Amino acid sequence: MVQGAAGGIFPLAFGVIRDEFPPERVAGGIGLVSAILGIGAGAGILLAGVILEHLGWQWLFWAPVPVIVLATVLCYLFVPESPVRTPGEINWIAGLLMAIGLSAVLVAISEATTWGWGSSRTVGVMAGGLVCCALWIIWEVRSRTALVDMRMMRIRPVWTTNLAAALLGGGMYAAFITIPEFVTEPRSTGFGFGASVVGSGLFLLPTTLLMIIMSLQAGRLAHRFGSKPSLVVGTFAASAAFGLLVLAHSRPLDFYVAMGLLGFGNGLSFAALGNLIVEAVPRSQTGVASGMNTVMRTVGGAMGAQIAATFVADHVRKGVPLIGGFTLAFAFLAGLLLVSVIATLAIPGRPPAAELSRITRDLSDDAARGEPVFTETVI
Repeated sequence: MVQGAAGGIFPLAFGVIRDEFPPERVAGGIGLVSAILGIGAGAGILLAGVILEHLGWQWLFWAPVPVIVLATVLCYLFVPESPVRTPGEINWIAGLLMAIGLSAVLVAISEATTWGWGSSRTVGVMAGGLVCCALWIIWEVRSRTALVDMRMMRIRPVWTTNLAAALLGGGMYAAFITIPEFVTEPRSTGFGFGASVVGSGLFLLPTTLLMIIMSLQAGRLAHRFGSKPSLVVGTFAASAAFGLLVLAHSRPLDFYVAMGLLGFGNGLSFAALGNLIVEAVPRSQTGVASGMNTVMRTVGGAMGAQIAATFVADHVRKGVPLIGGFTLAFAFLAGLLLVSVIATLAIPGRPPAAELSRITRDLSDDAARGEPVFTETVI
């Protein structure tokens, strides 16, 4: 629960960057922070193997404590306070319905490989979660102080970017499950490499390194080409990474190349996702919109990872996984990310100058009347 609450630092960071950075540095700052989520996940898997092998599982929880304390102190001393304030009240009922609904859905997905996708427990928990999510949306629409304004979620740049985030998250988190599982299988299976826990993390190192490199270039690429082209190229590269593994997975080099391609794609894509969301909403909604984008990425990641794991679990002989399960998982993830490419193509591009002028005028009129303002859909 505490870790979940701490996850709010990412959307808060987006808000601070947008409020404090000069315009020419916003894209780069948001891109770097967006990519850190994926970089941290990859680096965590790599370091976890080292800690687990040499120190024991208890240190998986103790080792991050000094880093977190240092980050807290540095944040207090050096991160400026955001000057933007949006008056309002906390909608506790909406927050409760959202938390219960999404938690139930994620629990059902996470336990599906154990309970069975068609079991009454999985179906019941999933159905209960979806009902709570539906009640949450209904409550938000009718609420005077919405936790998440559903008008914002209907904006085309917002919902298309959220869809792309969910699909992209599915591919990334599934890689963190399927790749270590594949490479740690013994060579006696006919396809595994017999890698140790630490060695399996090294197969993901190209992903982490390429994500760092590409996220540092995010601002420059966004200024030159725009965020949408970066997202299109990134999602296609991520899809190609799994497509490569469908065709070639007999050598460690195949995985290093594929994971480098995945890191290249994710580095571009995650940076672009943050910028596209921020560009689509007013300053007062930056935190909420970015938070929902992170939630969509997490939900999509849970779904993609568990579905991929199901393919592996369904292809087992005498307790030993078969290569066919991994191949189907890689093919599924390649297709999932191809759908993400289609979703990114549906994101509106930059509007022409005349349209921007009209939008700015309409937003000014809304602000003068005291109404909440949102950017319009531009096809």
